[in-house]
Amino acid sequence: MENREIGLEFSIKSGAPGKQRSACIVVGVFEKRKLSAPALEIDRASDGYLSKILRGGDLDGKAGATLLLHKAPNILADRILLVGLGRERDFHEKAYREAIATAVKTLRDTGSTEAVITLTELPVKKRDVMWNVEQAVRYAHKALYRFDRMKSKPEPRRPLKHLTFSVAGRGELKAGETGLRRGLAIAHGMGLAKDLGNLPSNICTPEYLAEQARTLANSYGFQCDILDQAACEKLGMGSFLSVGKGSDKPPRFIVLKHEGGKKGDKPVVLVGKAITFDAGGISLKPAAEMDEMNYDMSGGGAVIGAFRAIGELELKLNVIGLVPSCENMPDAKANKPGDIVTSMSGQTIEILNTDAEGRLILCDALTYAERFEPDAVIDLATLTGACVIALGHHPSALYSNNDGLAREIEHAADDAWDRVWRMPLWEDYQEQLKSSLADMANIGGRPGGSITAACFLWRFAKKYHWAHLDIAGTAYKGGRDKASTGRPLPLLVHFLLNREVK
Repeated sequence: MENREIGLEFSIKSGAPGKQRSACIVVGVFEKRKLSAPALEIDRASDGYLSKILRGGDLDGKAGATLLLHKAPNILADRILLVGLGRERDFHEKAYREAIATAVKTLRDTGSTEAVITLTELPVKKRDVMWNVEQAVRYAHKALYRFDRMKSKPEPRRPLKHLTFSVAGRGELKAGETGLRRGLAIAHGMGLAKDLGNLPSNICTPEYLAEQARTLANSYGFQCDILDQAACEKLGMGSFLSVGKGSDKPPRFIVLKHEGGKKGDKPVVLVGKAITFDAGGISLKPAAEMDEMNYDMSGGGAVIGAFRAIGELELKLNVIGLVPSCENMPDAKANKPGDIVTSMSGQTIEILNTDAEGRLILCDALTYAERFEPDAVIDLATLTGACVIALGHHPSALYSNNDGLAREIEHAADDAWDRVWRMPLWEDYQEQLKSSLADMANIGGRPGGSITAACFLWRFAKKYHWAHLDIAGTAYKGGRDKASTGRPLPLLVHFLLNREVK
């Protein structure tokens, strides 16, 4: 199984900041040199040492600024790291997470082996200590994550080994420990999803993904079934199988099962698109940015990563993961524009564009999901460039045939700070998918491209409550610094945690 851990341990502690024995203690300073509550405690214990330094003009408190101090009087920590927090009235979720990331990166770059971070004590509007700690763990992992497996000489890793997150009082320790446990599970799941996404497609093939799923299942006691081409043919998955015809890499349909709930309880089904490389097929993509198309398996990677988190948290819930995986390549056997294929549901599809392949593999997965009589189905896919044009790279697009399920996902997205924006799923758009030769076409033209893609999938999800997340703008970053983000795994885990509580 991928995801080499970053080698960092965490703990939770309460107590006076000035009495924390550590190599470094991290405290925050708001703009105009206003000390946060933990910083104020240290200032008092050190006879105004911090105030004196700040009056000298070395740090104003602007967001992202840092100042490292040595041997403060009457303080047990060897060093104090001051982190600028920006304006206090603007200190919300984004500013908090950026402050955590700044602190961890500075600790790493200044050679600290351990530190106590008091930023987790800071009040963040509408959030509690559990949220603060979970986010701190996640962003510490994000700050230290590095994918260097493919480099011949990886850079040596910095010595940061242990972080202690501080809470204001002993009464908050239990909530802090819960936040720590959740944060670690999510961070480890995201690490696995990012590792899988960042691997090049000559290594991360459909069979490789299947092997990772098997290894994960063995580690956490999941059931894992891998359907090969023959098994998919027997099931009538003509739409899914048509996409991989142009590749010499055989397709795999991955099924993961976690039976943590009561016997007979209807499961939640997570479906992840996993095109391990998308050349567009005969409708070939432009050469520019085609190197990023190994990330077209990000939906499947997030599902596999979510199962890592599910295993760590030992969720008392029944969850199924479905990951249809193949390559979309051009050769003599590949789908051609104008071809008509028959899906597992029996509905026929005219393929007007072979680069609209994600929906062709997902539709059969959605039909396969019916056999589990699910309580809810969520599919996630880097499905359309139109979604990126509509929403950019901040929220994932949310579509659903059930308002209650949509609200659950929106709530989980807010809990996780892994945001979504609900888009319309109206019958009006179905007109664009009409075909004169088949039951439907696989594209509906340029207008509303993300919406018509969701409307296509909706036709295969009529028998249960269903939601679709278009993660084309959020699952990875492109360009010179291309990298997987691991999203929307935090959203999925919070959705499942909220379901477990019910």
